[in-house]
Amino acid sequence: MVRVNAILRHPRFIKEIRRVEEIERGRVFCGHGIDHLMDVARIAFILSRESGGAEDKELVYAAALLHDVGRARQYEDDTPHEQESAAIAAEILPECGFDEHETALILDAILAHRTTGGGGKPGFAGLMYKADKASRRCYDCAASRECNWGIKNTALEY
Repeated sequence: MVRVNAILRHPRFIKEIRRVEEIERGRVFCGHGIDHLMDVARIAFILSRESGGAEDKELVYAAALLHDVGRARQYEDDTPHEQESAAIAAEILPECGFDEHETALILDAILAHRTTGGGGKPGFAGLMYKADKASRRCYDCAASRECNWGIKNTALEY
């Protein structure tokens, strides 16, 4: 997990996560800070193992940690956060030791994490989609009636 720790210590990652957490301070709906990112990482890794997947733990954690890192930009100017997250990840990943193939796999998962079923993609992209959705505890949320997600998008569905 040396490369994952490098992501967690990367100045750009730290800066972007702090921006997201600052913007979302006081937010009634689900947050997208480090707690969410780590939840997605753990869930993705569990789902991978339960399905007999062979996804590398570092790749799973890297994709999960970076999938929402561009969220602040979306709040500022409506740039889709998956696009900004992928752009930021493309900068961070090589600096943390991920090769071109690994980076491409992670970027694909980041770009697909908002679309149904990972954009219909099997494998890693679909895994990240499911983990992101399963991390939401809509059944236990005070804002669930006001939220666009609704109870149908809970961890109970996955």
